[in-house]
Amino acid sequence: MKKISPLFIALLILGACKKDKVAPSSVPVQFTATTYSFLGNYDTNGKPTDYLLTKDVISANLTSYLNTTLPERTDLRKSNPDLLTTKSIADITMTQKSDVFITFVNQGTGVNDAIAFYTYPTGSAPKTAADIKNITYIFPLAGTGTSLTAGDKVKIGTFGVGTSIGFVLLQNGWDPVKKTVVNDAVHFCSNDALNPEVDPNLKKHAVLINYTPENKVLIGFEDLDRTTANCDHDFNDIVVYATVTAAI
Repeated sequence: MKKISPLFIALLILGACKKDKVAPSSVPVQFTATTYSFLGNYDTNGKPTDYLLTKDVISANLTSYLNTTLPERTDLRKSNPDLLTTKSIADITMTQKSDVFITFVNQGTGVNDAIAFYTYPTGSAPKTAADIKNITYIFPLAGTGTSLTAGDKVKIGTFGVGTSIGFVLLQNGWDPVKKTVVNDAVHFCSNDALNPEVDPNLKKHAVLINYTPENKVLIGFEDLDRTTANCDHDFNDIVVYATVTAAI
């Protein structure tokens, strides 16, 4: 019988034990070149102190519509898949010079999330984090523990034709101990290309819903990595709406 070399046996065992590398399901996106700014001042609870406007009244009809469209802990892929399969993203494009307002509707999360926005030339959507030069906080704390109530409203600016507005949910973007924002928190953007999930079917983190009876654009956010088991994909972790009016 031919004697088997110990080296051959060792290599055989090593080969059997070697595992194939598994491609990551998410790749962190770093916004290291981005600067951050604010619309105004905020208190120790992350609530705006000098730029809140007169509250909007959230109608019963809108609330009912929202609860039907984005039901709590219901996977949107099953309840309303068209919102996820559409190629459109939850950005707002200016077709005329306009004032843009954002109104807080509700939150259903256990995370200290912040909501912010960025702008870019229409037709040139950002493809990498480096394409976003500045992010402006709208609500420093809009998630769990927020002092915001339904109808709290701010003006984010006046924007000209050719400008598009994208939105960011910063997961745990508020530090409840230091009472300040966390710029290096995980960013989930309305531009799908900027989100960490590898699977293109899981990259969407914001859905845009036109509520035509009141001429409002609802935006619902999912605040967990969608490849994780604890993500419920209900996209109602934070809900706001945008009101766009022609600038005088």
